[in-house]
Amino acid sequence: MPMRIVRNDITKMRVDAIVNAANTALQKGGGVCGAIFAAAGAEALQAECDRIGGCGVGKAVRTGGHALPARHILHAVGPIWQGGGKGEAEILRDCYRNALELAREQGCKSVAFPLISTGIYGYPKDLALGVAVSSIGEFLLRHEMLVYLVVYDKASFQLGGKLFASIEEYIDNNYVEEQLQEGLRRKQQVSVYAAASSVGMKRSLEDVLGQLDESFSQMLLRLIDEKGMTDVEAYRKANVDRKLFSKIRNNKSYSPSKGTAIAFAIALELNLDETLDLLGRAGYTLSQSSKFDVIIQYFIEEGNYRIFEVNEALFAFDQPLLGV
Repeated sequence: MPMRIVRNDITKMRVDAIVNAANTALQKGGGVCGAIFAAAGAEALQAECDRIGGCGVGKAVRTGGHALPARHILHAVGPIWQGGGKGEAEILRDCYRNALELAREQGCKSVAFPLISTGIYGYPKDLALGVAVSSIGEFLLRHEMLVYLVVYDKASFQLGGKLFASIEEYIDNNYVEEQLQEGLRRKQQVSVYAAASSVGMKRSLEDVLGQLDESFSQMLLRLIDEKGMTDVEAYRKANVDRKLFSKIRNNKSYSPSKGTAIAFAIALELNLDETLDLLGRAGYTLSQSSKFDVIIQYFIEEGNYRIFEVNEALFAFDQPLLGV
């Protein structure tokens, strides 16, 4: 199952488990921790935490959800930021790994995380976000689970400055406002196709003509085989649910959403020419009058096919996410 980045109050998430950014003493704190205790029923939750006694840094322990919609609370203790040279990143990865493993042991099908250590512990939000996304992404390549990364508001979510600036500059250079004349838009669309030749080897005319009758599903399954991937590897890398992939596999005429089609293009690491071909089988293309499309083109041209990082950028620019 996929990872989703959402803006919400984590105490209201209807999932099997939510993760608390806890302290080692498992005492009610401020921020996310205080909100979880308050919503769960502070007295009852504190009594259960006191029976456990504590939790080490980088570790996770479980309590019941009490008055929360979630059945479990997974208390994970993150590192205090000390400048980045004290192993904070690896400790933070351990937080996510241990909480996810604990959720799996409890039979959880869904879990919601906050950005651990970004409150009073001072971990920079952009760095913490990168650790969270990579750690959760690694887990989801091996296990089936729906994982939410919950941010309370847009101010809590920041891309790394260098990456944000690079994408913003790319958008400025390539994005065309919708109000421009249709003729100009068509001209720019042609330039998208022309740009494909600079991203990788184009297919021969013989290859194109030999595959005219392929549907989206047929082409996708062929590409998965050609890339030497298994079905499981493909849909997990695409951040797509197994049930959705089953529908695609069992229906050669299946019509995917544009986001799903692009997600598989990213998972298969297709160049721009190949991506446009796969999208075309589903009736879509990439347009320079769409900020979403321009961001996708940026990542393909950069050779960055890590779908969770693509989704970070899409979320930061208020665009729909891939594969969910």
